[in-house]
Amino acid sequence: MDVTRGLLALVGGGEWQEGCSFDAEFLAASGGDEVVVLPTAGAYEHPERLVHRAGTWFQALGGRVEGLMVLTRSDAEDAGAATVVRRARMVYLAGSSPMHIRSVLKHSVVWDALVAAWHDGAVVVGSSGAAMALTDPMVDARGGGLTIGLGLVSGVAVVPHFGDVHEDVHGEKLHRSVLLAPPATPVVGIPERTALIRDPDGTWRSAGAAPVAVYLGGAPAVAGLGALPG
Repeated sequence: MDVTRGLLALVGGGEWQEGCSFDAEFLAASGGDEVVVLPTAGAYEHPERLVHRAGTWFQALGGRVEGLMVLTRSDAEDAGAATVVRRARMVYLAGSSPMHIRSVLKHSVVWDALVAAWHDGAVVVGSSGAAMALTDPMVDARGGGLTIGLGLVSGVAVVPHFGDVHEDVHGEKLHRSVLLAPPATPVVGIPERTALIRDPDGTWRSAGAAPVAVYLGGAPAVAGLGALPG
């Protein structure tokens, strides 16, 4: 599932605000002007507000937003929603709950449509909890251990809001994730307003407000982003 022509971006949170200039690049890479926003990971946090914020942000970038309220498992099995996702050239998944988005989307027709669109060159962006869920393994936000994710990319796990003391007061969750990860599985800390980007050729880079941190085998990775799977 790692072979694709589409760009993938995992954002550390703080999306759709000053400092997220990379969104203009993502919109251009999509080849269109429409962004399909799935606020699935924010289903219990006023998802309509996420869509409104996205609309205001992308309008200033010359884009337009279609909010797709895939909030429950039945929504994720809706053929009409799957058709919208399959035709999309840019899909942005947002919200803070990786466990909810995983339970809603995994093995669903909407998820299959997203994977097919990505393999066909669509840009896929996930932020905060949605970014966590796109990988496999996925960091369990409740305690920092690793669990099964959606697996759009495999062999890497990410921790959003990296460096935010409100999210992880003493850094214990990140430390636990780093220690529990298999020796060959990198864990990447992504600060807010920062994107970890996988280009269509499989190489990784970052953009935004702050550098990402890559850990491998329980320690900072000497190779940095070069340690991530292609």
